[in-house]
Amino acid sequence: MKVVSNFFWNVAQNRFCSGWRLVIQFILFLMILVGVALFGKAIGPGASSAIIDALIYLGCGLGLAWLMARYIDHRPLADFGFHLNRSWWADLGFGLALGAGIMTGIFLSLRAAGWVSVTGTAVTNYNVPFALAFIIKVFEWTVIGINEEVTFRGYQMKNLAEGLAGKGISPQGAIVLAMALSSSVFGLAHLINESATGLSTFNIAIGGLLLGIPYLLTGELAISIGCHITLNLFEGTVYGFAVSGNSQATHLLSLQQTGPALWTGGAFGPEAGLIATVWILVGCCLTVLWIKWRRKQVQLYTPLAMYTSTTPKKLFGAET
Repeated sequence: MKVVSNFFWNVAQNRFCSGWRLVIQFILFLMILVGVALFGKAIGPGASSAIIDALIYLGCGLGLAWLMARYIDHRPLADFGFHLNRSWWADLGFGLALGAGIMTGIFLSLRAAGWVSVTGTAVTNYNVPFALAFIIKVFEWTVIGINEEVTFRGYQMKNLAEGLAGKGISPQGAIVLAMALSSSVFGLAHLINESATGLSTFNIAIGGLLLGIPYLLTGELAISIGCHITLNLFEGTVYGFAVSGNSQATHLLSLQQTGPALWTGGAFGPEAGLIATVWILVGCCLTVLWIKWRRKQVQLYTPLAMYTSTTPKKLFGAET
């Protein structure tokens, strides 16, 4: 009985082992995705429906993160990358600018090569003025950016690093390995999308690297969230590309795209093209330079691989 309990339960920390924490979180998050998708279909398309759906998704996503932090992980939600000081907000601003800059660079590169041309402007399937439709899309992408970063970076990388460090791996090694695993899962999670390719999966995985680097160097999600929001916003809603294989009905620019799919990404969108690969790597370098400038050093944030209980709970045994 002791062997079984130790397989599920970390006696020293008085909580589930990291693998089981990740399983619980994944199952609950998947249930949220399915539930939100079914609710969206039930209420039908439209501007008001989009707002309601996004609000529910945001509430469920953050609610799950808080519940996991409080009752399963035994830590404050802030430990997943939400220490909201002035530096955090400055990093968020940089992340927003970074995502916009990367996608603008991709657009300008494709246009300079003669592979995209603008054929129209201000298109939406919402029965509202385009400006309002654009604001709704900003909100939707913000919700997606927050929830996906809390899930794939804040929660998964933190728990992976702690679990790996407990297996005899150094904190630094655990953090790097956790990022590699998390980025791989992030890429593979998009493999089922329409028009996905091996290159799209690779690019999204290194996109996970782009979004993971700030977290593993600072322990905060500010840059990651900001970059995630504007990458999607500018890709789909500003420039009118498909986002991970999904065409966007609301977009500022309508494009006609030609050129080799290997470079442009084809129907999947720029994420499946080599030009995106180049710009993602540029983004990684800019992120490191920003952190170096702001913090005067670049090093792994080793507390990501360390656990300190600040909200102890007595669940299956005495507190330790």
